[in-house]
Formats: sequence, C-alpha cells, structure tokens
Amino acid sequence: MTADALAGRRRWRKPPFIASPYWRYGLYAAAVGYLFLAVADVDLNWSRMVAGLDRGGAFIGGFLAPDFVTRWNDISRGLLESLTMTVVSTIIGVLISIPVALGAARNLAPTPVYYLCRGIITISRAFQEVIIAIVFVAMFGFGPFAGVVTLAFATIGFMAKLLAEDIEDVSRDQVEAVRATGSSWLQMLNYSIQPQVAARFVGLSLYRLDINFRESAVIGIVGAGGIGATLNTAVARYEYDSAAAILMTIIGIVLIVEYSSGAIRRRFL
Repeated sequence: MTADALAGRRRWRKPPFIASPYWRYGLYAAAVGYLFLAVADVDLNWSRMVAGLDRGGAFIGGFLAPDFVTRWNDISRGLLESLTMTVVSTIIGVLISIPVALGAARNLAPTPVYYLCRGIITISRAFQEVIIAIVFVAMFGFGPFAGVVTLAFATIGFMAKLLAEDIEDVSRDQVEAVRATGSSWLQMLNYSIQPQVAARFVGLSLYRLDINFRESAVIGIVGAGGIGATLNTAVARYEYDSAAAILMTIIGIVLIVEYSSGAIRRRFL
C-alpha cells in the first residue's frame, strides 16, 4: 500500500447523520431553543429550593451514615412482612396463571375461552401495581393482605401472558406425535406442551419473584404493608439515616435474589 493511500485512510471521517449542514445545524439550534423554552416554562421556586438545601444535605448525610440499629425492630418486621408477601403472592399468582395461560393460548383453547382468558390478562396488566394496591387497600384495608392480593393479581397478568405466548410457539410436530398415540388432552399437555415450556416457566417464576419483592417495597407506601410502609414512616419522620438503612437493605435483598435466580437458572435450566 502506497504512502498516499495510507494518508487517505487516515483522513477518512465518518459521514454526518444529516448530510446538509443547514438542516443539521438548524436542528441543533431548534433543540437548544426547545430546551431553553422548556426550562423557562418550569415553575421554579428558588427560595424553596434554597431552603431545601439543608434537608437535601441531611438526606445525603443519612446515606453516608445509615442507622441499622435504632429502628432495627421495625426494619426487620417490615422486611419479614415483605418477604412473606412476596413468596405467598408469587405462589398464588403463578398457580392461577397456569390455567389462564392455557386458556389464552390460541392453539389449545376454543375461541370463547381464549377471549375470556385474554380479557383476564388485559385487566391484570392494564394498571400499575400502585394503582391496584390503592384499590385493594380501599377494599380490604391497610396491611399485608391487600399487598398479597395486589402482587398476586399482577403476577397473573405477567405470567399468563408470557406463558401463553410460549405455548403458542411450541413445536407442532411434538404435539401431533403425542396426539397420534390416542392420548387425552391432559396427556398431550403433560408429554408435549409441558416439556417445551417448563424451563421458560421456571425462569419466569423466578423473575416474577424478584419483581414482586421490589414491588412490595413500592406498594407499602400506599398502605399495603411490607418494608415500604416502614420506609414511608421513616421518611415522614425525617429519619433519613433509618431510611438509608432500609433502602440499603432492599438493595441487598434484591442483589441476593438476583444472584440466587441466576445460580438456579444455571444449575437447573
């Protein structure tokens, strides 16, 4: 390769996304102008922001010195409640999601059952867990029972939708081979559908367990029990060191669940 060719390769530059410099710089100017107008439109109360600097400093100071001792009884009680809510709601939700998923699979269920189960999934997935928790707290009152119902209800929509899609994607050859033996509908499920979706089902269940623990901390803020209620109380009392301890405990539990889920998947799936 000649020296001129090497020099030409060094001078190569990636072409711009918009070739015309007028359009390119015009879009840059429009983006900067929009950002300026958006910031100017925000109603900022500078005096309140200055007054809140002390509280922000106290919040950061609490995270630098978390207090696990003073409120440990409340923290451990809320943590145990969250773990109980997580396990119970996941088991209930997963068990209920199985028949709903079978009914929501177009290749297995008749049309009326298919639309009924798809409707159940749609209702379950229509609202975020906090909104569902507000409804169930109004129905059942404050406490972990409303949290368990909320998380189980959300689990049904999550698990049934993904499991139904996996069932619809199973190999038709294996299903027809089992049917050709004269097997019943339940035998067909057990010997052709179940082996193809079992690994995915276990993985989704572990993933939902992780989600439910994190959501149990969120829905506790609206009165559905768990560690979220303890966190809400600590923040309301300006006990930022205790709040920091609670948040760090939640992060630690989520990390343990995450690594445990990964280890279980690698070991058994």
